[in-house]
Amino acid sequence: MSEIDYDDFSDDDHTETGQRQNPVRAQLKRLEKENAELRKQTQQFAETQKKLAFVEAGITLDSPMAKYFIKGYDGELSPEAIREAAMEAQLIAPPTQVNEADKNGWKETNRIAAGAESHPAAPSWAKRISDAQSEAELMSIFAEAQSAGIDLSEM
Repeated sequence: MSEIDYDDFSDDDHTETGQRQNPVRAQLKRLEKENAELRKQTQQFAETQKKLAFVEAGITLDSPMAKYFIKGYDGELSPEAIREAAMEAQLIAPPTQVNEADKNGWKETNRIAAGAESHPAAPSWAKRISDAQSEAELMSIFAEAQSAGIDLSEM
């Protein structure tokens, strides 16, 4: 014997034997069902659109604080408005602004560091002494070494 699943049938779909189903009522039921499905899809789309706006504003969706913020937010759904409200709620930090003096200081530091790495090593003291052309040049090399704290007397 075959098993029949009676849950698939509703009383409204089937009438007593001998009576015909009203075509207008059947069409109305179909339209009501479609309407309910479209409303559900519209709600899902609105929720997805809202989440996207929060992501664009820089809000992390899986943060516990963010979940409450998203649920309670009722303002404009533009990323700028959401970001401003999140900063007011201290959910995200405002962007840090660096003044020009600091920027220039860091640029100078980077320039100096890059320059220090790119210069070739100075010739050795022994090489400079052997390449000296005159006694005056030799004396200036010894004076430079002495001012740098280097003892060249053992060379």
